[in-house]
Amino acid sequence: MYPRRVDRRSLGTLGEELALAHLHARGFQTVARNHRTRHGEIDLIVFNGVALVFVEVKTRCVARFAGTRPGGIAEPLESIGPHKRARLRRLASAWLAETDDRPNARELRFDAIGVRVDRRGELVALEHLPGAF
Repeated sequence: MYPRRVDRRSLGTLGEELALAHLHARGFQTVARNHRTRHGEIDLIVFNGVALVFVEVKTRCVARFAGTRPGGIAEPLESIGPHKRARLRRLASAWLAETDDRPNARELRFDAIGVRVDRRGELVALEHLPGAF
């Protein structure tokens, strides 16, 4: 018997957990997760001792071989367009202005992480683009 399928509601949370595990394995510490304002949400904010990184995570559930058929699923990172990037920059600026207790970073960066999982929630692929925008 297979485990339950990943429902749409928990897909984003699963992708963020997988992205966070990936970042932790690369020496980052979590500063904030799902920081919400009335203008939107920052998925992850992490720090590695040098860079404070604002991370946008996009997750897609793929059927087996979906990417090889016409009309197959788009790559997760393709959905981060200019409007999304501009909004994340504004959100990051607001977070920096309102957060006094934050790491002293020499570098600020915006990363994008695309996560693909199968219908059972198993990781198929993870693409991390440091300094994506």
